Amino acid sequence: MTRSAPTLARRLAFLFVFGLVAAWLAATGAQADPRILAKVDGQAITEDDLADALQDLGPGLPQKLEGPARQKYLLDYLIDLKLAAAKAKSDKLDQGAEFDRRLAYYRDKLAMESLLNQVGTAAATDEAEHKAYDEAAKANPPVEEIHARHILLPTEEEAKAALARVKGGEDFAKVATEMSKDPAGDGGDLGWFAKDHMVPEFADAAFKLQPGQVSDPVKSQFGWHIIKVEGRRMRTFPPFEELKDQAARYVEQKAQGDLIASLHAAAKIERADDSGNLVPEPAPTPSATPTGDDAAKPKTP
Repeated sequence: MTRSAPTLARRLAFLFVFGLVAAWLAATGAQADPRILAKVDGQAITEDDLADALQDLGPGLPQKLEGPARQKYLLDYLIDLKLAAAKAKSDKLDQGAEFDRRLAYYRDKLAMESLLNQVGTAAATDEAEHKAYDEAAKANPPVEEIHARHILLPTEEEAKAALARVKGGEDFAKVATEMSKDPAGDGGDLGWFAKDHMVPEFADAAFKLQPGQVSDPVKSQFGWHIIKVEGRRMRTFPPFEELKDQAARYVEQKAQGDLIASLHAAAKIERADDSGNLVPEPAPTPSATPTGDDAAKPKTP
């Protein structure tokens, strides 16, 4: 009986340690070795290698390659890569200043991509994405749009003749196809547009019309127009769910751009002028962001 307490304590300690180990194994179980897809002279090609190849070659792959066909294409490429690389190494083509210079470039490139990915992922929080969306929505309030067709002619007389045919009962699109000088064609269809997307004379006349109404001849810098409005609507900013991906890209790219700008500001950078002399690079302007974040900012369709 005198040994039962220490024995129980040892068992409890063992169970505690075992529990910690089990928890650690459960947490790291997802990090199991990737599945081997092929071997070349004993060198394994894994699913991770395939993912790296897809990321590298993806934009240049034939669009028709999907599923198993794409996987086979990438695996064939990786096998060729292993074979050719082994031959190059045996010929000592992986040695020398030129090879080292290019290797250093790709190491820097990979390091930069890893850094930018880390920064972008950390920045793309739900709060940041909603903030970017709200700013874009505020900058794009609801705006009225109309769907219109027009017939464009060089003279007022020709425009009146076209209008007479329309008022006589002929289909507007048919008259536009036969008479309009607008190279866009398609029955004079202009699609949906806001008032500020057209020249003032045309827009003022078009936005006074209700659906189904046809204008008198309207003169603009392009000629004489007969306008028919097909419909009116209010264009509202799309919901967050539709623009979530754009908001995420904007947040990521802005964070990456801000980082690069801060690195530029903290570094001493010199560039060679036309004479070959190194001169200090001017400090970047606050708005300069090399990732082009405005292009990714959420916009209406």
